[in-house]
Amino acid sequence: MKISDKALTIKKIAQKAGVGIEAIRFYERKSLLHKPNRTASGYRIFSDQDVKRIRFIKKAQELGFSLAEIKELLSLKNNSLTARHDVYQKSLQKIELIKEKIENLQRIKNSLEHLVGCCKGEGRIEECPIIEAFESDITPKGEKS
Repeated sequence: MKISDKALTIKKIAQKAGVGIEAIRFYERKSLLHKPNRTASGYRIFSDQDVKRIRFIKKAQELGFSLAEIKELLSLKNNSLTARHDVYQKSLQKIELIKEKIENLQRIKNSLEHLVGCCKGEGRIEECPIIEAFESDITPKGEKS
């Protein structure tokens, strides 16, 4: 197969999609991208559809979707029988997971702020309330055990 003007090499598709070449190879290994056609000399040949797919993957990752979830979204996207409701539900589920992560991170932040408030940052390390809290079995204020 000869490279046409419209065909995209891995370098060109990486530039168009705004990702690195290794990301494309990784997506291919994870079956997020279809195996591309190859030239007689072995060069991968991609299309503009592949660019759209890579952008989809990249945007979904930015929104917190895992590769497994992205694979599922791609299969829903490619199935004309899929209801938009399925994608909607998956997005709502992701929002709930993100809310939980934010709450956990807020608890962690509050605990660390409390510990830092107990420490002046001076004196001997053996008397550091932060180190003592890490070593104790007492849960810091604002954190669930």
